[in-house]
Amino acid sequence: MRVAVAGGTGAVGRHVVRELERAGHDAVVLSRGSGVDLMTGDGLVERLKGCEAIIDVSNQMLLSRKAAVRFFGTVTSNLLDAGARAGIGHFVALSIVGADKVDSGYYMGKRRQEALVSDGPLPWTILRATQFHGFAEPLLDARGPFVVVPKMLCRPVATADVARRLVELAGRPGGRFVPPIAGPRELLMQDMAKQIAQARGDRKILVPVRLPGRVGKAMTGGALLPQGPFTEASGTFEEHLAELRAQRSAVA
Repeated sequence: MRVAVAGGTGAVGRHVVRELERAGHDAVVLSRGSGVDLMTGDGLVERLKGCEAIIDVSNQMLLSRKAAVRFFGTVTSNLLDAGARAGIGHFVALSIVGADKVDSGYYMGKRRQEALVSDGPLPWTILRATQFHGFAEPLLDARGPFVVVPKMLCRPVATADVARRLVELAGRPGGRFVPPIAGPRELLMQDMAKQIAQARGDRKILVPVRLPGRVGKAMTGGALLPQGPFTEASGTFEEHLAELRAQRSAVA
């Protein structure tokens, strides 16, 4: 099977490409390096020729509602339009648990993506995932001695497990919304950030902050946890910490 991967050079996309190749499929990365611009649609139809499915893991962590809706709306519309013209038989999109409950910018962008896919011209499947194990790492990379960490109750999942599930779904008929995927246990984001900082040898001061209003209430009250049946991934946060420690030792 020949599968196009939007966002194939990103954190999740690299795993998706690897899983496709392991399964004996032909992965076609949609990126500027391959002559494709997801925001304009340039090069998409030509690159999609001969593909049977699209796995969309394109992403930008945007806090502004306007910017997030614009990004996900534009990219999704371009992929669906080009996919229909290229004869794609299945569109698989990665979304996020809580997209229908949290009214912050990024989640509104994912909500827009879901709406376009579910109303679009292609057979489709949407998989929602919880936060990834490395969610807090970009926060720790920010300049300065202090790091603001949002108070969130989550069930973090390994990117490799999400990628494996997406590849499984791509080989099946369109299934609409499928049960979300989440990690094996619930954790507080501030605790995750603290343990990641320790594993990396980072001495920054963490400042847990509850986001204001309904968004903060939703994030601390379980809106980021799967509701009902879900696929429990096997990868653990402890394994992720061990990888960070190993990376730190390798460069010491």
